[in-house]
Amino acid sequence: MYRRIATVLLMFSFFLVACGNTNVSLSSENAAIKEVTLQAKEQKVIQREITLSAIGDMLIHSPVYHDAKTESGYDFVPMLEKVRPYLERETITIANQETMIGGEELGLSTYPSFNSPHEVGDALKEVGVDVVTIANNHTLDRGEKAIQRAIEHWESIDMMYAGSFKDMEDREKLRVYKTKEGVSVAFLSYTYGTNGIPVPNGKDFLVNLIDKELIAGEIEKAKNKADVVILSLHFGNEYERLPNKSQKDLVQFAADQGVHAVIGHHPHVLQPLDWVEGKNGNKTLVAYSLGNFLSNQQGLYKRIGGILNFSVTKTEKGDEVDIEVHSPEFLPTYVTFNSDWSDYQVVPMYQLTNKELSGAENHYEKIKDHMSQWMPELEFIEN
Repeated sequence: MYRRIATVLLMFSFFLVACGNTNVSLSSENAAIKEVTLQAKEQKVIQREITLSAIGDMLIHSPVYHDAKTESGYDFVPMLEKVRPYLERETITIANQETMIGGEELGLSTYPSFNSPHEVGDALKEVGVDVVTIANNHTLDRGEKAIQRAIEHWESIDMMYAGSFKDMEDREKLRVYKTKEGVSVAFLSYTYGTNGIPVPNGKDFLVNLIDKELIAGEIEKAKNKADVVILSLHFGNEYERLPNKSQKDLVQFAADQGVHAVIGHHPHVLQPLDWVEGKNGNKTLVAYSLGNFLSNQQGLYKRIGGILNFSVTKTEKGDEVDIEVHSPEFLPTYVTFNSDWSDYQVVPMYQLTNKELSGAENHYEKIKDHMSQWMPELEFIEN
């Protein structure tokens, strides 16, 4: 009898001790969870956002610079007034300056060997352009002297340029645009070639040629020094409205390296926008060709270009930083001029009338379909 009571009491004491230990364990666990929760609450999430815009080829033929001639020089600003609001409103605006702006002193020239007035650069600066890419098949048209004169002018107006440089030291300086919003953007620019004009020996800095090994190394350098990497490629076949295999392969290569956006030029006609997935699951925004922005090339599609807008959000959580490219928008544009080769203007296509382009509305709808065929969610700017 007594033995049975003692056994029961012993078991009960063990039960109390066990319960006490369980309560202590749970209490410690709850404290740990509470501490982690407090740390999570204390860890701030900071989001910063910028917007970028890019335009196609500034291809300054002689009728265009003759139309810009004034008593005191050249004025290209009136040609860009109708698109100015769309260029000024973004955080960073990029232009492809197809022709070297070596200036009038060297003698202005048109196709096939271009040299343009310095004032082309002044106009771009005036209407909101922040960065110019100058690696293209016409970079060496008028030799090193035109390049050096052009770069002198870009520097005098505080315009960032990429793709062609004054010396090797200049080339080694990565172009990083630091915004007041706290998002930095690196710009890289390369061309497929220079129309058969050889790059002078020992002067590779005069123009960046497309070379995968070179590009991969510079992308890696850019990723380490900037939040966002934008790659400008002068490639593709002229006047073809769809990218070729070589373009697609090179863009896939760029996406695999982690580039955030690829801006393409050279075909002189619009090619569709797309998203390309990199090997790490990243998404790269691609404009295979933005067409001509301002030129005297003839034919419907050669007179149509556009402005690509997109947003970049930088999210910081502790030591983690995430970059998202999103919300692409597009504004198709059209170059108008009079029959006497005067009054050149870049006009948003949604504003065109049949007087300026017969069947304007129908052409506009077809361009929208063309540009969004691989990106159905693409928005078009119409205000």
